[in-house]
Amino acid sequence: MTDKVIVACLDLEGVLVPEVWINVAERTGIDALRRTTRDEPDYDKLMRYRLDILAEHGIGIAEIQDVIGTLEPLPGAADCLEWLRERFPVFILSDTFYEFAKPLMRQLGWPTLLCHQLVIADDGRVADYRLRQQDQKRKAVEALRGLNFSVIATGDSYNDTSMLGAADAGILFRPPDNVIADFPQFPVARDYAALQREFARAAGLQA
Repeated sequence: MTDKVIVACLDLEGVLVPEVWINVAERTGIDALRRTTRDEPDYDKLMRYRLDILAEHGIGIAEIQDVIGTLEPLPGAADCLEWLRERFPVFILSDTFYEFAKPLMRQLGWPTLLCHQLVIADDGRVADYRLRQQDQKRKAVEALRGLNFSVIATGDSYNDTSMLGAADAGILFRPPDNVIADFPQFPVARDYAALQREFARAAGLQA
């Protein structure tokens, strides 16, 4: 690809760990919480929708963290992450929240995570959220390129596509058909072996 140092940027949910909100939906029986960034491109609209549902059903941070505490990385994710970290500096760029991610980061060996923060009321309600900044994944990639790095990025959802487009090479990982149809310019990896091959190909390395 280049003689610059190459950085790997990965989405978190759907790439390395399960979708938190889908698991909360399954645990609580609230199907409306199954909606994710695979379905809704407007992240602010999606989060406002989620907060309204949590308030309606009286679900607070403790209940969500209880669900997260039962989750594990996706099968093969830790090994793939280790493969990447042996070859590239790695950043996890996610639209999750630090209040959600700690148990999962522990299981992944504490990779560097850049994400958002929740506003938790005294009674444990999820009152609001604070974005690091709008479109922070894309801006992080642009900042890394501005520091004279090359970037290979991967994600699975609509909210990853601006990051993929800003990178030197972007890869979709296990995306739904609607994302593939809307963004045919990105190669698709359907398992971790294929993802490693795509990273190696983009970087000009042996897989």
